[in-house]
Amino acid sequence: MTVESVSRSRNVLGLCGWLVACFAAASPGALFMPGEWYASLQKPTWNPPAWVFGPVWTTLYTMMAVSAWLVWKRGGFVAQRKPLALFLTQLVLNAAWTPLFFGLHLIGLAFAEMILLWLAIATTLVAFRPVNPTAAWLLVPYLAWVSFAAVLNGALWNLNA
Repeated sequence: MTVESVSRSRNVLGLCGWLVACFAAASPGALFMPGEWYASLQKPTWNPPAWVFGPVWTTLYTMMAVSAWLVWKRGGFVAQRKPLALFLTQLVLNAAWTPLFFGLHLIGLAFAEMILLWLAIATTLVAFRPVNPTAAWLLVPYLAWVSFAAVLNGALWNLNA
């Protein structure tokens, strides 16, 4: 094998690893489905239909993985410890929201957790920018969606408290 083919294989495996990590954060969604409890909640008129969430999150998780991969390609965890640690932190916060909201029905705590998630995403975006501006831009739709989701979570908490 040539050095170039080893490097190419490493990059492909790296991208696959980031895709697995990001979609693993989505896995609580399979365990904690909206169900009857969510259907019974009062919702704002601007609440999106259920079918919107799957395609949006699939796109966002893919963009998140590519973003992290672009940063990782610049020296791996050794060189990019801080930005990648921030990324992994926001990923854990992302995964934690679903059990809080859909599993435990703690709408207010889920809202507070989402504020922390928003801050972690924004911090990650800022940390990614000097490493790879494209990686930072790939997180902008995610931050925008989480902004919308936070407002929706807050509205649901207000309507159902």
